[in-house]
Amino acid sequence: MKSSDLERKMRTQLDYTLGFKLAVVSQVEKGDFTYKQAQKCYGIQGRSTVLVWLRKPPNLYKEIKINKLKQVFVSDITYVKNKQAVCYFSLVTDAYSRKVMGYSVGKNMNAENVSMALKMAIKYRVNNEKLIHHSDRGLQYCSEYYQTILKQNQIIPSMTDGYDCYQNALAERINGILKQEFLIEKTKDITELTKMVEQSVYLYNNTRPHLSLNMQTPEMRHKKSEEIKSLRI
Repeated sequence: MKSSDLERKMRTQLDYTLGFKLAVVSQVEKGDFTYKQAQKCYGIQGRSTVLVWLRKPPNLYKEIKINKLKQVFVSDITYVKNKQAVCYFSLVTDAYSRKVMGYSVGKNMNAENVSMALKMAIKYRVNNEKLIHHSDRGLQYCSEYYQTILKQNQIIPSMTDGYDCYQNALAERINGILKQEFLIEKTKDITELTKMVEQSVYLYNNTRPHLSLNMQTPEMRHKKSEEIKSLRI
């Protein structure tokens, strides 16, 4: 065995400088590499060493075929203006039915406000079947507060590899539909905005057909899938 091979096999975390780790993390977060590509490119030892440095989950969503309810929840945050200020609108959507399962409106994007949408969605969960929560790599979703809620409810976190919006396209699409088709009036304040969001989510779920759902509304697809599931039990 060559001495270089021995050194490579015996490499530990202490052999990677902080500057090197930060540089690799920056490249992965910008989307220049996936974590696997970074490890191969730089010869980094270990199956998930870069993930440990990132402390962020891998993208599980891209490897899954969505074929049932409550298999994957997708989440995103966008802004909505009212006459007083800019507010932030968070959604959690079922990837199969396109139904908005949870939402929240806040004056800021902190983890506590964003997690209110998640908590609302969790209320509709009636079993402990495997459920993945997919989002971008926003600090709110990476926070200990948000990740603890996922862990307590046995929900598996998944995140985009970098900052590629296409890896969370469905969640961003639903946010866009609500903003462009329903939240078109500028409200007086956050109280009015919250009420409008509530009404808009209801209308979207119950009246807005999707071509991808064979022109069914999210609520129709959701109920139909639940009925089929109950017949199989």
